[in-house]
Amino acid sequence: MTRPPPSLRAQKQAVPHAFDRVAARYDLLTGMNPGYHKHLGRSAERMRMPEDADLLDLCCGTGLSTLALVRTYPRARITGLDASVGMLDLARKKRELTGVRFLQGDAMDPAAYGASGPFDGILMAYGIRNMPDPDLCLRRLLPLLKPGGVVCFHEYSVRDSLRAHLMWNAVCLGIIIPAGLVTSPGSNIYRYLRRSVNAFDGTAAFQRRLQAAGFCDTQSATMDGWQEGIVHTFLARRPA
Repeated sequence: MTRPPPSLRAQKQAVPHAFDRVAARYDLLTGMNPGYHKHLGRSAERMRMPEDADLLDLCCGTGLSTLALVRTYPRARITGLDASVGMLDLARKKRELTGVRFLQGDAMDPAAYGASGPFDGILMAYGIRNMPDPDLCLRRLLPLLKPGGVVCFHEYSVRDSLRAHLMWNAVCLGIIIPAGLVTSPGSNIYRYLRRSVNAFDGTAAFQRRLQAAGFCDTQSATMDGWQEGIVHTFLARRPA
């Protein structure tokens, strides 16, 4: 599997601190993205979890992906984990998330921070791309699932499509990065976002990465709107 260049790996290590700096305005910027919340809900629905499932939301941030799980599976027992203190502080203040157990910790090893499972399902939205060692992360996630449990990655992937690649970079340069400079001056997180998406696996390569980590029944489906071919739901199972 391809590894990111050293400079990008160093930026991945700094992501939690970078998100601390932009936490207060993060929801404002994502709210400007047409389809952002709807697409998180679509990935949650695609997991097809039982109503009373035990679910883990990795890299939960300010709780937007957690909200998608709560609204899709209102009877589920949900744990949210994130490395950013600032993002978690905002998640804990959201009224709809009062029943969620939030943990501060590194998604590279959730069990070390109290998220040991076993879970019926794990959602990681916009997170696997930021892991310093995604293969090690995937191998550690597998035993956190119950046999037959589902892992879902809601993630950007543009390497397989020239159209998607061009659209992504046009939106980043024309909208996301300028908006980030206005809402979060001094932060490089949105420039990093562009680079990290460009460097991430194509859809086929990421499914092979999942299979190499021991997952089965891998599949992917994209979103609609301007993010068609750019944002995808990746699903896989722990073998029964």
